[in-house]
Amino acid sequence: MAAYQYLPDESPGPDSGRAAVAQDTAGGAAAEPSVSAPATPRETVQSRPEFPARLPGLGPKTSAQVPRSARQVLLVTGAGKASASAKAVLWQRVDGGWRPGAVWAAHNGYKGWTDEHHAGDLHSPIGVFGLTDAGGLLADPGGELPYHQSGAFYTNDVGLGGESLQGVFDYVIAINYNRLPGTSPMDGTKPLGENRGGGIWIHVDHGGPTHACVSISKAHMKELLRTLDPADHPVVVMGDAASLAR
Repeated sequence: MAAYQYLPDESPGPDSGRAAVAQDTAGGAAAEPSVSAPATPRETVQSRPEFPARLPGLGPKTSAQVPRSARQVLLVTGAGKASASAKAVLWQRVDGGWRPGAVWAAHNGYKGWTDEHHAGDLHSPIGVFGLTDAGGLLADPGGELPYHQSGAFYTNDVGLGGESLQGVFDYVIAINYNRLPGTSPMDGTKPLGENRGGGIWIHVDHGGPTHACVSISKAHMKELLRTLDPADHPVVVMGDAASLAR
């Protein structure tokens, strides 16, 4: 049976006594129990996230069309050349790379995408276009883009699937396809001619395909309007995945 005896420290102090355990009751050398010093907690060093130097999914031809001044890119990628479903991600240039935002569900033209859009063809144009002007039926939610609020944005039409279009133009951002930048989204000037279409916007989603526009949810429209900054020269890069990879 082990016995305990008191062994004084060589120098007094708050821990001047310590117990030792005799190896047996008959005598013998006493050994101090092994006491491990508490481990010093290590500081957690969080590595700095690395962002891609190039926008993912874009081939050399498409990448070359993105202006060097652009620090905000809304990338709208169609599910297929003939698909009306897409996803949208807002990328922002930081620290020499591109930081992605959340992935948003989107719709595009009823017949998908085209390299040469014409009025009434029900395709969305493929390409890189500036985002300089906004507006809507409702008041500016607090964005930086020039904003034109007007009752002219009201519509009671129905979509291609018969769904109501009320509220789809509560918020819009004009896509600079065949239009004059720096004007209201309602401006009807078409530098490429009437036959090349126009009036193509990012607007509130109505649950179905568009005639040629891109649509996202109302909450995401408000977030996009509050985030886009003219000083960052925002653009939209849009098209089906295969076309954008060229």
